[in-house]
Amino acid sequence: MLVDDHPVMRVGLANVLSLNHGFRIVAQADDGRSALALWRQHRPDVCLLDVSMERMDGIETLRRLRAEFPEARVLMLTSSKAGEDMSLAMQAGARGYLTTTVRHDELAAAIRAVHRGETIGPQMPAPPKLATDGPLSQREIEVLGLIRQGFSNDEIARLLGISERTVRAHVTAILATLSAADRAQAVAIGFELGLLKLSSKKAGS
Repeated sequence: MLVDDHPVMRVGLANVLSLNHGFRIVAQADDGRSALALWRQHRPDVCLLDVSMERMDGIETLRRLRAEFPEARVLMLTSSKAGEDMSLAMQAGARGYLTTTVRHDELAAAIRAVHRGETIGPQMPAPPKLATDGPLSQREIEVLGLIRQGFSNDEIARLLGISERTVRAHVTAILATLSAADRAQAVAIGFELGLLKLSSKKAGS
């Protein structure tokens, strides 16, 4: 089963996997709710699932699917290269995490491995920590800097090219790490710790 909110992506995948690699596509869904309904109907051997979808994202879809069908074999196939998305997907029970830059033969091999019950080791490293071994990762400092400039989660997501859900995860981690009650206090602590500079310019300026 293919789950992706981009029709062109689904059609292309279906053609490549069925014509070139002998897979049978039993169902296609464009959102999480449809995916759950179609899984109940078709019980596919393997599901390719995107992360970034409207209404219900791939991580939440995976959680609900695995809660109802613990044996579900799901391979994430997404354009998201965010380490947080990879970590959350694997924690939710994904059997692997591949980006859409993967070669077709590598994808076919991964699908067969997942069908055999194997888990594909994530190929993407977690976001690096600062060389100074500070409390926040470099990406978290970027997010904190944009919070300081007054950007909303949605705006930060667009500026950094990540999902809004990933931004929310960053904000939650920042508040917890800095023991801050809210965004304003997190910014204040960021200045106290030297994570933010007074001369920081507005993004895009």
